[in-house]
Amino acid sequence: MKLFRGPLDIDGSDNDNFRIKRYIAKYTINPAIANGISQFVGSVEVGKLADLVVWKPSFFGAKPEMVIKGGVIAWSNMGDPNASIPTPEPVTMRPMFGAFSKAASSNSIAFVSKAALDAGIKDSYRLNKRVEAVTNVRNISKLDMKLNDALPDIKVDPETYTVTADGTALTCPPATTVPLSRNYFLF
Repeated sequence: MKLFRGPLDIDGSDNDNFRIKRYIAKYTINPAIANGISQFVGSVEVGKLADLVVWKPSFFGAKPEMVIKGGVIAWSNMGDPNASIPTPEPVTMRPMFGAFSKAASSNSIAFVSKAALDAGIKDSYRLNKRVEAVTNVRNISKLDMKLNDALPDIKVDPETYTVTADGTALTCPPATTVPLSRNYFLF
């Protein structure tokens, strides 16, 4: 979008800090808010369960190095365990110690309704994991989202199918290349 619309007013022309924060909020805290679980997950804060993903900068957004959940490595890149050299191929994401047995249940939460929690669903299903009730899912609006609360006036011309947001035509030429495509997944 920056290529077509230019830098955001809040960022200026020398950085994309707000754009990046807004993008990250779209897949972390905002889905948690929308699903009524933001008091437990969605951001890295004391008391919340977070998945920390470690990346090589050149592969950011495409191929993580490892996923740390609750301080335990749950997923990581690993080659063939039977390899006799230190650089085996193929290297793929595999479950680690944090994805098995009690580690998995201690680092996960089952989200249920308040009625189900009050009815003792944890005991009736003999769950080992933490069980929490979702809250405030019926009163959520776009205005509750973090860094993503814009409500433009969107119109579609029924004759030309031109889409406008706040009077600005939204156009996008066909892509010739796409980010995070097959170049990142050759090896």
